[in-house]
Amino acid sequence: MPPMFAGMKLSFLDLVPVTEGGSVAQALANAADLARHAETLGYQRYWVAEHHGMDGIASAATAVVIAHIGAATSTIRVGAGGIMLPNSAPLQIAEQFGTLDALFPGRIDLGLGRAPGSDQRVARALRRTLDSDPNGFPNDVVELQSYFADDGRTGITATPGAGAKPEMWILGSSLFGAQLAAILGLPYAFASHFAPDALDQALDIYRRDFRPSAVLDKPYAMAGFNVFAADTAEEAELLASSQAQSFVRLRTTGVPGRLPPPLPDYRASLGTQGNAILGQVLRCSAIGTRETVADGLADFVRRTGVDEVMVASSIFDPAARRHSLALTARAVRQPEAVS
Repeated sequence: MPPMFAGMKLSFLDLVPVTEGGSVAQALANAADLARHAETLGYQRYWVAEHHGMDGIASAATAVVIAHIGAATSTIRVGAGGIMLPNSAPLQIAEQFGTLDALFPGRIDLGLGRAPGSDQRVARALRRTLDSDPNGFPNDVVELQSYFADDGRTGITATPGAGAKPEMWILGSSLFGAQLAAILGLPYAFASHFAPDALDQALDIYRRDFRPSAVLDKPYAMAGFNVFAADTAEEAELLASSQAQSFVRLRTTGVPGRLPPPLPDYRASLGTQGNAILGQVLRCSAIGTRETVADGLADFVRRTGVDEVMVASSIFDPAARRHSLALTARAVRQPEAVS
């Protein structure tokens, strides 16, 4: 293993993309297949994320999808990156992840975010109100911890949930999550794969203010990084064009859609606005051959000092996505990774 990757873990975030012309059933089958592949390649964990009202993302029922992936694998950690806590009562999450922990003991991760993962209409449909209280999210996290600890502070025993030990993370794309993770002594994951602006400052705050806890004696940070790897640079650029189209469409129209097929020379066809959007949102990315990916990941790890990298990529063709994961693993751990 190259020196800059020594001790570093590699994981994968799957939005369970529904492709144009595809179906939710196909997306879920692809997720299980890709998780098995990631397990074989030595990835540390496989996360899915909670999004609602999005035609191109099949992981809205996040706990159910995690159970699906857990049943398809045997050793890799599986979990949420993340659960958007404003959408659900902490007791519900304790019961769901207590169930998952009972089904897959020692393998469940629970990443918690404070964004709704939806708009106001969807939030109302979920029968939740967006809490303007700045202490709402921290209070919900502490309440959730209490259910798992079964310490009696809530006056309610979560069944399942009491005594469960999912690995809890705080997620964020701003400084708030970094501050909370530091105060609570929890591992922290930053969403730099789509919101890279505050990454360095957030990591600095988390490490500076970290307080040791019963679960963690020193800071542990992970950050998202887009990887599109292929045998040639041209093919990698083509694969990346599907996610690029989705980003531009969402940022310019506000309308999410299904993952489109790759489009040759897509970046060249964009105007100034589109390229500016991609230049910002994809700043933490590597697109190219295994060597290019190795260099990009090494630069990212060297700059941030993260303990773990959460690779993200939405690729239209499942076989190409599997190959991208294999090349990424090989870039970090060659020659141990398999093809």
